[in-house]
Amino acid sequence: MDSPPRLRVGVVSAGRVGAVLGAALRSAGHVLTGVAAVSDISLLRAEALLPGVPVLPADQVARNCELLILAVPDDVLPGLVDGFARAGIFQAGQFVAHTSGGYGIGVLEPATLCQPMAIHPAMTFTGTSVDVSRLHDAPFGVTAPENVRPVAEALVVEMGGEPVWVPEEARAVYHAAMVLGSNYMNVLVNESLSLLREAGMENPTRLLTPLLSASLDNALRYGDKALTGPVARGDSATIDKHLKALAHRPSTRHAYQALGRLGVDRALEAGILTVDQAARVLITLGADLDGEPFGGAT
Repeated sequence: MDSPPRLRVGVVSAGRVGAVLGAALRSAGHVLTGVAAVSDISLLRAEALLPGVPVLPADQVARNCELLILAVPDDVLPGLVDGFARAGIFQAGQFVAHTSGGYGIGVLEPATLCQPMAIHPAMTFTGTSVDVSRLHDAPFGVTAPENVRPVAEALVVEMGGEPVWVPEEARAVYHAAMVLGSNYMNVLVNESLSLLREAGMENPTRLLTPLLSASLDNALRYGDKALTGPVARGDSATIDKHLKALAHRPSTRHAYQALGRLGVDRALEAGILTVDQAARVLITLGADLDGEPFGGAT
């Protein structure tokens, strides 16, 4: 069989994601014509992951490639695309792919002559060579026009990933789910560690590791049926005790209440709690420190 066509690829910029995807595309046989890197850490990352690739201003990178990877923060992406479009930097027929999870291809509308793609690797990045191997079998959320979809999915496969189609209108919910499951899990884990340290535990990581590992595995395997703890038992007395113990940490307490309410909803739907049990737990969760409903008076 003939090998697929190789593309001249430019990467803006050499952040954790861009440098790794550039390295993966280079390993697949594509030719990197330039990378944008400004900060000291991005310059070091480009040197380590993309040796020999010219470091150029972003506009020069964009002008001199057939596939442009825009791996920039979400709040930078719309302005960058609009600026490139106004300056006439995009080339007719050029493939333009961004790596944002929250945006689909709508953000690329100013690039009217280009072939747009949203290619979001659903994993966390360290910005090191370790990430290149982690791309293998990693899912990528892909959104593109139907005529561009085969190219977008082929690029993901070439990088070792698994393309997962995400409709344009589902992009925000898709990304919110990723943030809830990944970023906020990090917040919860570290808040749990802080509480244990505060309680005098000398090695809270050792204490939590087997519990969290088993909890994640069970949740992925068995869904809501794996829910345990006071919510699943309808144990209002324990929940009340926890809320009082967290009185000195209002943000933690409110998070406990919010997650408890969500847990009740899911446990009720899964048949773990009866309606009466759920009502009692919600009443307990609903009282704030001053006796007002959760969230304060309206």
